[in-house]
Amino acid sequence: MRQKRKQQLPPRPGWAIYLRTSNQETQNPENSQRRQRHVIHRALLEKSPNPIFSEYIDNLSGRYAGNRPGYQQMLSDARAGHFSHVAVENAERFGRNDTEALVAIDELHALGVAVRFADYPDLDPVDPDDRIMVSLLFSMAQRESMKLGQRVRGGLHAKLRSGGFSGPAPDGYKNCEVKTEAANAVLNGKYTRWIEQDPERIHIWREAWDLLLADRHTLADICEELHKRGYHYRSGRPFVHINKNGKRTANRSTLSHIFHNWFYAGWVVSEKAEIPPKTVQGHWIPIVTTEEFERGIQILNHRNRYRVVRRKHDYLLKGLIYIQLSGKTRLTKLTGSKPNTHRSGGGTAYYCIPSSSINILCRKVDQQISSVLRSIRIDPNMIPILHNHYSEDLARKLGHLRPDERKRLEQSLEEIDVEEQRAATLYVKGTISEHIWNNLWTNWQDRRRFIHQSLEALKSSRTIHISNLDDAVTLFGKASILYEKLDQSDQKELLRQIIRRVVVDSEGIIVKVDLHPPFSYLCHLLNELQNGETIAVDKKTKTSKQAGQGSDYVQLC
Repeated sequence: MRQKRKQQLPPRPGWAIYLRTSNQETQNPENSQRRQRHVIHRALLEKSPNPIFSEYIDNLSGRYAGNRPGYQQMLSDARAGHFSHVAVENAERFGRNDTEALVAIDELHALGVAVRFADYPDLDPVDPDDRIMVSLLFSMAQRESMKLGQRVRGGLHAKLRSGGFSGPAPDGYKNCEVKTEAANAVLNGKYTRWIEQDPERIHIWREAWDLLLADRHTLADICEELHKRGYHYRSGRPFVHINKNGKRTANRSTLSHIFHNWFYAGWVVSEKAEIPPKTVQGHWIPIVTTEEFERGIQILNHRNRYRVVRRKHDYLLKGLIYIQLSGKTRLTKLTGSKPNTHRSGGGTAYYCIPSSSINILCRKVDQQISSVLRSIRIDPNMIPILHNHYSEDLARKLGHLRPDERKRLEQSLEEIDVEEQRAATLYVKGTISEHIWNNLWTNWQDRRRFIHQSLEALKSSRTIHISNLDDAVTLFGKASILYEKLDQSDQKELLRQIIRRVVVDSEGIIVKVDLHPPFSYLCHLLNELQNGETIAVDKKTKTSKQAGQGSDYVQLC
């Protein structure tokens, strides 16, 4: 018996107040919240008999809704039917992402919850005419957010180019600030900020650089020495971590970053602000000279270039090889093992199942890969047949250039036309100003341009897919030639691009190879053709059996 769909109950009458302060107001968010609350009460709540259910507060930017807990809790309570109205000071407080905000308003309306803005108390975001104004308000808020971000980045970059520094000072330094006197506030802002050496930690990094410049210690040795002297990073993290088993691990990564930081030599360097090294001198006292810093970099680079690395065996089919055991339907993944590494030859590498008697020599399996790749061949005479069959399959899978997507885009164009006609009526009546009309018209043109570009992209998708097929056919036919010319690391990468899984038996003989798309698709397509499926080429019907007589196209799929 078909279950009845649970009917949505109307929400309880009541107001939910949403207050949001941006990142720039976090120094004193209470004042902003107090002001928002006063405006909301005066414009909306005093005129309504409905009670107040709850307040939802966020001290975060409105650009992203997912990271605002108050906003998400408000939506959750609205879905539970706890209130019937949401009160916000203005559209900017509700959110600065116009698309997400309008979707949220539509969801609340579907739940029976109305959203009202204190600066426009009579504005109904769901009304077709009022929605134009609401959309414009959200668009202007989003634009203001983007412009604010540009101004902040521009100010930070200008500060860096003048020798200043923004953000927390590196370890060994500290941030300082004093409130600016009223007479100088216009030039320097409310606070004067600078960076100076931390007398409690500056000696740690001077000693660290002395150890590096002696060119007798590795980074791990320097960490050990600093740990022996009782030092640690500013965060409290030790230079050497000792686990419960007594194993020592040197925390070298942070130390390496510090040795590569031009700040300690007194230089401002920023990739985002396009400031290369040794161009802008910072307004702080350096720990090391420029010559000492460059000498330290040379020492580290020389060690990285000529360091002795104990290389483990590089398993060619690591992560790709499976075994088919008798009596089992599921495949078992093999791992690499190299026992007796202490011997002069370095041990013998196996593909194995841990704690079992299954051990297959790596060289026995690896030597078969070349013959596997050589067995993959495609007759050039079949490429036109592949193209034709692939085009038909592509049209069938995508629905001839995705008609649903095309229909949606064309419907969006019609909606823009209707919206423009409605706004034109309001403009003629004098309801909206010429400035608002110009902004709306620009927005419509941008949306139309984007939709037309999307339609053009749909038209070109078939050409792109055919080009991808040609690339796959070319690589498919030349895989064995490429494989023979590559070193082992590049051979591994080539195999991972083509092969998804290699299956061997208990004797180490390859019995099956599964390929990645689109190579697996090519195998499937060629198998269909070789099984006698008919396809049309140039208005003539040929069978793959006829087209492939005397050819051995794909031996292993």
